Amino acid sequence: MSELPGADLPALKAWLDEHHPGLLEGELSGFLIPGGKSNLTYILTDTHGREVVLRRPPLGHVLATAHDMSREARVMSALAGSAVPVPEVLAENDTDEVIGAPFYLMTKAEGTALRTKEELSELGPQRSAAIVESMMTVLADLHSIDPDSVGLADFGRADGFLARQVSRWRKQFEASRSRDLPLETQLFEALSENVPEQGAAGIVHGDYRLDNLLVDTAEDGDPITAVLDWEMSTIGDPLTDLALLLVYSGLGRSPEFGKAVTTAPQAEGYPSDADLIARYAASSDRDLTQLGWYVALANYKLAGVMEGIHYRFVQGKTVGKGFESAGAGVDLLLSHGLRALTRS
Repeated sequence: MSELPGADLPALKAWLDEHHPGLLEGELSGFLIPGGKSNLTYILTDTHGREVVLRRPPLGHVLATAHDMSREARVMSALAGSAVPVPEVLAENDTDEVIGAPFYLMTKAEGTALRTKEELSELGPQRSAAIVESMMTVLADLHSIDPDSVGLADFGRADGFLARQVSRWRKQFEASRSRDLPLETQLFEALSENVPEQGAAGIVHGDYRLDNLLVDTAEDGDPITAVLDWEMSTIGDPLTDLALLLVYSGLGRSPEFGKAVTTAPQAEGYPSDADLIARYAASSDRDLTQLGWYVALANYKLAGVMEGIHYRFVQGKTVGKGFESAGAGVDLLLSHGLRALTRS
């Protein structure tokens, strides 16, 4: 068997033969899908040509709660057969004993991940619009599922979810504090003072966006074939998903920030924010009157991520190029967040 960093194929095969005989047969080969910055994804193939996907945490020391394989596997298993397309979970191990980290195997879903303006533009404006509209419908379908009905009642704590989110990201700023950020203080105080009343608890993906989906690019059929990357999923207020998607879309339309997020929103046919919201609302009965607050929170969250990057950059702890602009993006996101509150 070929050697694959982070995936001990002989050990994995021995474990499968004992616990899931017949799942994969003969020698295994595989490769790491490039580009992932969080959990690692491999395509494995057996001697009969059957392909499956292996997911495991990043190499090296990581926080277990940030890369919880069992959470990913559990939420996808719970959603099997629902209106939300997900791969089938085939096997799971929550110990470090087999390949050095917890992992799970799932079916290899067909489809293409779309991230750039060029990739969408090749499909034409009509298909691009249909794909993004389907993305919004699937999101509304996810949010309509009662967590209790699919066995996820204890998957997260919905009570006080929004207030905890504000507090969590303030702590992120405090941990990365290296300069005065008056806009951060303003936005934190405004968010804290106006936390909306939460609607019904729902399943929150945590990072829902076009490039975390697989898409059928053909002209017919349902465009979305799989929703992936569930590592941040929980139970809470689902409108945080919608708001984060809107912020990503807005940044993606910016020539300055699109390359760092996704340039897909620059493609002809990609709907406006108003159209994204309307598509979601057409499939959801959730109250959107306070959506501006959620968008402000999403900007605050991403600003916290960027400030953490800036902090590591000024400490000389980043490797590579492109980190020098992170600090400038923080004030932009904070100002966008304050502006969103005026639209609540």
